[in-house]
Amino acid sequence: MAALTLPASAAPTAGCAVDYTVQSQWPGGFTANIAITNLGSPITSWTLSFGFPDSGQKVGNGWSATWSQDGAQVAAESMSWNGALATNASASVGFVGSWIGQNPEPSSFAVNGTTCTGSVISPTASPSSSPTASPTPSPSNPSGPAPQLRVSGNKLVTSDGTPYRLLGVSRSSGEYACVQGKGLWDNGPVDQASVDAMKTWNIHAVRIPLNEECWLGLNGSPSGAVYQQGVKDYVSLLVANGINVILDLHWTWGAWTNGPAWHCTDVHATCQKPVPDAQYAPQFWASVASTFKGNNAVVFDLFNEPYPEAGADWNKTLGWQCLRDGGTCTGISYEVAGMQDLVDAVRGTGATNVVMVSGLEWANDMREWLQYRPADPTGNLVASWHAYSFNACASAACWDSQIAPLAQQVPVVLGEFGQDNCGFDYMQGLTNWADTHGLSYLAWTWNPWGCTSGAVLIKDWAGTPEPGVGEGYRAHLRGQNPYPTR
Repeated sequence: MAALTLPASAAPTAGCAVDYTVQSQWPGGFTANIAITNLGSPITSWTLSFGFPDSGQKVGNGWSATWSQDGAQVAAESMSWNGALATNASASVGFVGSWIGQNPEPSSFAVNGTTCTGSVISPTASPSSSPTASPTPSPSNPSGPAPQLRVSGNKLVTSDGTPYRLLGVSRSSGEYACVQGKGLWDNGPVDQASVDAMKTWNIHAVRIPLNEECWLGLNGSPSGAVYQQGVKDYVSLLVANGINVILDLHWTWGAWTNGPAWHCTDVHATCQKPVPDAQYAPQFWASVASTFKGNNAVVFDLFNEPYPEAGADWNKTLGWQCLRDGGTCTGISYEVAGMQDLVDAVRGTGATNVVMVSGLEWANDMREWLQYRPADPTGNLVASWHAYSFNACASAACWDSQIAPLAQQVPVVLGEFGQDNCGFDYMQGLTNWADTHGLSYLAWTWNPWGCTSGAVLIKDWAGTPEPGVGEGYRAHLRGQNPYPTR
């Protein structure tokens, strides 16, 4: 390990540490990861530099920095999303390299032109010098149980009326594992250690997709009481650790035979359907609401990503009517449960939990949400929006025209978002926009599936971030406070 030292002119105190690790090596090639930790006062950007000991060593593709090489000298400049490092904060960068003959590790590093010394440097100051600025506050890690939530105007608030944002991740597997013979959580941990890993990212909310048939005991293994108990146990653990939970109805019953070939035609809950079914979805929500009523730290996301307009040749008016009112919908072979049916099922149990209702086009089109929102006697209704880089509404101009006016009327929760590669540029722009407009957001997904085409945040259940997307989102979350006014 070597250490980096920042120049005294850049901050009242300086000092950093670097850990250079060759993660894998093969004849002629290798991958390296470099962890940089700021030991001094906060900095806003950095340039890491070092020299390769052997002339045959070269940097190829790199991530989480802008890489360059001149002869044996290498430089890595911070990105817009990872340049700011608070005291004791870290950034991780890496690259794929090549070598000829041998591959020794660099022994000397520098940042912003200053050679590493391995100590914190405090500049000499006269007795009349002004005191140094306070370090950037550390992330507001969850402590105590998650807050009970309700809607007030266009904000989510805690029981005492304090504004609150749901900031976190979706944790997939509860929707598919039971019907694919993979248990309930696809062999992933749901223990205290796994929750502690989430807390190191400053995660305050987790969205859990569920399977309708597994919950009701109609299909899959585990199903029925065993499945329900597993969900209840995980929810209890998260809430006890200060993390709000969103329960999302993701996979449902009903054959979808009118869509493109890639759509699922299985009548069972083995994939995403265009709208929930009247056969079982109201029963599902009545059961879930009965289970969690009285615990308003839990939020109900009524249906993941509706697209009923696909069955009506993309007629949006018919799509909105189908989504709200259900019944017999054009191009859909099963009886539909509308959002009003599902709100009624929840409220019929006496549950007052906050309820999320989506828009059309896989929850990306929210333009007529206000006109077609279901009635809710409790007023605890929020708009559920999804925004991936490949969706139709995927630019700040669209968000300004379609989402900002909605967010002025009701709380908007960005229940899923991501981009179609493993970078963070689109997600950075979206989260910055959401922060400015007071939206909640949860990225897809907290699952170690390997990021090859995007939407995967972690490399393992310990929370090691994927380069680019995971590192960027972790750094962004660590700079957020769910209490926007504090």
